[in-house]
Amino acid sequence: MRLLWIVVAAALLVASDTRAWSADDSDSLALVPVIRPVTPAIAPVIGSEDHKREHVQWKPLLSQSLRFLAIENAFRYVTEAGTRAPGTPFFQGYLHSVGALHGWADGDPFYVNYVGHPMQGAVSGFLWIQNDPSYRAVEFGRNREYWRSRLRAAAFAWAYSEETEIGIISEASIGNIQAKFPQQGFVDHVITPSLGLAWILAEDALDKYLVRWIERNTENRYVQLLARGSLNPSRSFANVIGGRIPWARTRSAEPFVGNPRSSERRYTADSPSKVAGVAPFELAVTSAAHLHTSGPCVGGGGTAALRLLPVSQLVVEVSGCKMTGSAKELSGDSLKYMIGSRWTPLVTGSWVPYVQLLAGGNRLTTEEMFPEKKAALEAAARISGLPKTVDHNEYTNQDETNGFAIAVGTGLDYKVNRAIAVRLGSVEYTRSWARQLSGTAPPTGFQVTAGLVLRMGTW
Repeated sequence: MRLLWIVVAAALLVASDTRAWSADDSDSLALVPVIRPVTPAIAPVIGSEDHKREHVQWKPLLSQSLRFLAIENAFRYVTEAGTRAPGTPFFQGYLHSVGALHGWADGDPFYVNYVGHPMQGAVSGFLWIQNDPSYRAVEFGRNREYWRSRLRAAAFAWAYSEETEIGIISEASIGNIQAKFPQQGFVDHVITPSLGLAWILAEDALDKYLVRWIERNTENRYVQLLARGSLNPSRSFANVIGGRIPWARTRSAEPFVGNPRSSERRYTADSPSKVAGVAPFELAVTSAAHLHTSGPCVGGGGTAALRLLPVSQLVVEVSGCKMTGSAKELSGDSLKYMIGSRWTPLVTGSWVPYVQLLAGGNRLTTEEMFPEKKAALEAAARISGLPKTVDHNEYTNQDETNGFAIAVGTGLDYKVNRAIAVRLGSVEYTRSWARQLSGTAPPTGFQVTAGLVLRMGTW
């Protein structure tokens, strides 16, 4: 049954519309005559009738998303023995995988959760952007059209992420990954779209300020090609999935060499907001390091803040971390879900300090492995001559608990423009009343966070 899913995905991949490395409506760094440079079309003026008539190109978007999905799952199927032979019936394993989700960490290394999955979110976001003609030509900057475009891309990245995690063709259906401890955490559900958005913004900024500077200051097309491809890896991969050359761009109609001016309408930056008080709505993605008695706990999360008064906000926060100071045979993670208030001075400048008080719950999950018991079970299986695979649950002890938690802290944001702010840092003291598990104390202590804040209702 699983092999059938792979065959279906591959067939759809082959049958989907590929444009054979065309540079359609993109400027091209052509190196050989086969790849024809195409003069980019002038984007319609935002707000014009032509602009309003353009809609998301759903058919190519879904086709390209399916290609990306097929690539990811085929790679897993080839490289992971557990994916090829999960040991449970298809539908039973799928339901078990979805129903087993809990906690924060999923057992993957740091670079997988906090580098690989954000890149996945960025690639899927760029797939949306290249099929959203109304906003394809917007530039990184302090303008509402750019931020509207990237928020739309982030919403699609979240939907794609959920499909890869628990959808019909996903880790849950092909391999029943989440059914196995410690793969049940929610970290990828949060980190993939949130840090994926931050990754998109970083590549957009690099493309505008560094890649274009290189293009204006060298006539060597190999250098230009290398700059475009290597400094925007997620965009380049999305281009390939979309059937375009990796270094293609759908942006202003400026030549590659010598002329930084564009005949296309630019979406210029707005001046920073001078309105006193906080934004009507804010969405923040943060990374965090928590220091407590059981050692460091590293992770991240998301925060939504709704303005109640010019100086106060209602804050909802979901965050988690992976404990890194545990013994070799012990692993654990912490998930916090809190709500509370934030107070901010009535300021009009770029620097925004705040104080907040949150209360909610803390879920602590641990797994203790007993290597001696595992070795004994494997030896017994060999002696019996049976091709038995030792079940992970037979030599591990899994435990979890929930408890009340509060957090009080202060921080400082820097408003870059009307749409975005940088959370330079916050220091927060957390007190959790969750019970201790396997010698691991709940995360009580100081936490340091930093991240990116999207400010909405100000542009």
